[in-house]
Amino acid sequence: MAKILIVDDEKSIRDALRDILEYEGYEVDEGKDGEEGLELVLKNPYDVALCDIKMPKMDGLDLLLKAKEEGVPTQFVMVSAFGNVENAVEATKRGAFDFITKPPDLNRLLVTVRNAIEKSKDVEVIKTLKKRIYRINEIVGESDPIKKVKETIDRVAPTEARVLITGPNGSGKEMVAKQIHEKSNRSNQILVEVNCAAIPSELIESELFGHEKGAFTSAIKQRIGKFEQADGGTLFLDEIGDMSLSAQAKVLRALQESKITRVGGDKEIKINVRVLAATNKDLKKEIAEGNFREDLFHRLNVIPIHVPALTDRKNDIPLLAEKFLQDVADEYGDAVKEFEPDAMEHMKTLPWTGNVRELRNVVERLVIMCGPTITLDDVKLYAALGY
Repeated sequence: MAKILIVDDEKSIRDALRDILEYEGYEVDEGKDGEEGLELVLKNPYDVALCDIKMPKMDGLDLLLKAKEEGVPTQFVMVSAFGNVENAVEATKRGAFDFITKPPDLNRLLVTVRNAIEKSKDVEVIKTLKKRIYRINEIVGESDPIKKVKETIDRVAPTEARVLITGPNGSGKEMVAKQIHEKSNRSNQILVEVNCAAIPSELIESELFGHEKGAFTSAIKQRIGKFEQADGGTLFLDEIGDMSLSAQAKVLRALQESKITRVGGDKEIKINVRVLAATNKDLKKEIAEGNFREDLFHRLNVIPIHVPALTDRKNDIPLLAEKFLQDVADEYGDAVKEFEPDAMEHMKTLPWTGNVRELRNVVERLVIMCGPTITLDDVKLYAALGY
């Protein structure tokens, strides 16, 4: 049942709104002025607050502002007898869901309340999903190499600095990029990922910068590239060591000038993008061999982060395995399984050529194939399937 707060200094208005809303099946609380309304909204999880603007002690706009400053997720619908444009604009600026005038039209009021409740539910779902995604992408470990990675992420994330993430395949470079984005000032904006190794060299420029209709034979309509899609947010260029030299030149220009031009076009488009890049290659060796531009390397390598191989952090394996047991249980809706101590010790002795990605796959395999407790024999049997 949705819970609604009515904040109004006129008892007759509160009574009328309560009757209407309770008849519709909502749970209703009341506040007789702004101060009481703020106290209630800070203590209780309301879906919607119907809030008068002109009230003693604290007006509705100040109540709205203070609630939003405290991170209250309640959707505010401002109600006022003074239905002027200035009040509506100010209420919207301060984060109100909607603005309606007194006396409210009954149908308009109920539609607005229903829409505000849906928005409230959407906000909660998004928060829950973000928490789950953050946990899934959490970098787990207490070894010195991984502590250094986490410390660097915490230091660099709030800045606009470009980051070059290196490390072997499966070590968690993508998770590092996602953590940087989640902890950055752009976390509410989009993170766009591009796997440069998965895109044919003849298509990479179109993928990154977009193209105009007719730019080439199959360009039957305009395409918006990844740089434009990431405007205001973060662009993660994974496996950038596999990018063609011609595309590298255009990426360099985009980083230097914060502008791009679509393939087949001549219009310069301004972009505001933070670029993170990752590779499993030795870019200095690639530069020496003429496969990677040195000037682009220096543009990307403002902050280097090296993600260690799992064999360099074997003491983290129990922590990672426990996390993956929980992740797999959540994914499958099952109870969390556990390792016997000797089984976990044996996990630490395996070569893990596929790094953290391989460990996750092995844990999932063990969860599917084994009983509630994973034994040493289970690990010897099922973990060995990867070798």
